[in-house]
Amino acid sequence: MKAICFYFEVHHPEQLRQYHFFDIGKQHDYFDYYRNRTEIEQLARDCYLPANELLLELIDRYKGRFKVAFSISGSAIELLELHAPEVIHSFQALAKTGKVEFLCEPYAHSLSSLSSDTTEFERDVKRHIQRIEELFGQTPVTFRNTSLIYSDSIGERIARLGFRNILTEGAKHILGWRNPNFVHHHPSDTKIKILLKNAKLSDDISLRFSSKDWNEYPLTAEKYAHWLKDSLRDSDVVNLFMHYQAFGKYNTPDSGIFDFLRYLPQYVLDDPQYAFLTPKEVVATFVPKEAIYVPNPISWTDEERDITSWLGNELQEDAFEELFGLSTKVEATGDEALLRTYSRLQCSNHFNYMSTKFIPIEQRLKKVSPYSSPYDAYINYMNVLSDFTLEVDKALKK
Repeated sequence: MKAICFYFEVHHPEQLRQYHFFDIGKQHDYFDYYRNRTEIEQLARDCYLPANELLLELIDRYKGRFKVAFSISGSAIELLELHAPEVIHSFQALAKTGKVEFLCEPYAHSLSSLSSDTTEFERDVKRHIQRIEELFGQTPVTFRNTSLIYSDSIGERIARLGFRNILTEGAKHILGWRNPNFVHHHPSDTKIKILLKNAKLSDDISLRFSSKDWNEYPLTAEKYAHWLKDSLRDSDVVNLFMHYQAFGKYNTPDSGIFDFLRYLPQYVLDDPQYAFLTPKEVVATFVPKEAIYVPNPISWTDEERDITSWLGNELQEDAFEELFGLSTKVEATGDEALLRTYSRLQCSNHFNYMSTKFIPIEQRLKKVSPYSSPYDAYINYMNVLSDFTLEVDKALKK
């Protein structure tokens, strides 16, 4: 058997409102309700609802032979429940087919795995497990970290939480001569199975599908299925990991992206040796080929595939240290409202907006910032964090 594994990230950050220095100590509403509602409603209309409807159609048409996996962040869940509950219902319909796997990630879509404070990461993961069980009736067995952030030590932390299946990026500087199209394992624990994203084939859909300057434009389902089969000639599985917004936002409906997805299974499943599998099915089907060594954190972001999009300058490092330095104090308050706000402030996007890195043209659509500059993003965030710190200190004195 040769396998194709589709995994989609469903995430949308809660944007902060413009928060001035003179608001500190006076205003405690940090989030831009109108902007968040508008953005999630548009995503629901353009992406999530039509894409989910199509997946449901494909699962039915191919009698369960077409399968996918999702990881839905806590912020996306909360925004959808508040502003577009019909999207949650459509994901629940997909869950009922038994052909969709729901993965676990840090609830806040946070950088908590990079913090030395292990309790915040554990709390974040356990909260996500509980929410996925409540909404979709599945206990996640596969883990994918925020933006596929991973290292050997992070893998060990994930394993201590009970996970043995982990998704991450097939970064070139980690792979070397190795092929990403196999199951790999952790260097010190062969029970920890690692699935690596096939970066080229994933990005062909996510980043390049709509680019008329691309020498392979237009990309048809038949052509892409040929690429998949060619890539699998001497390997086991092609892992296609991408943002779900590739369907409807990054590639708008008039690009033909939905027709591409509609006809792709036809050209893959015409040969019985090829199958669509979910991540947990992949690790149950194929024997790991070899260890993959990841001494320093990698991710699926930018050309470097590292963590410098979030922690690549002094602004980001300062905000990160201030935020996670509050963990023990926030937990000590026992205040549910403060704990929830603290979780919402951890979203990795807040740090990405502070990035001063050069962004390649093909990735700019996914990097739209609500701020005029990284410095403005930092100032706004730190103003919010200053007020939040005052509220935490106030609660501890009660």
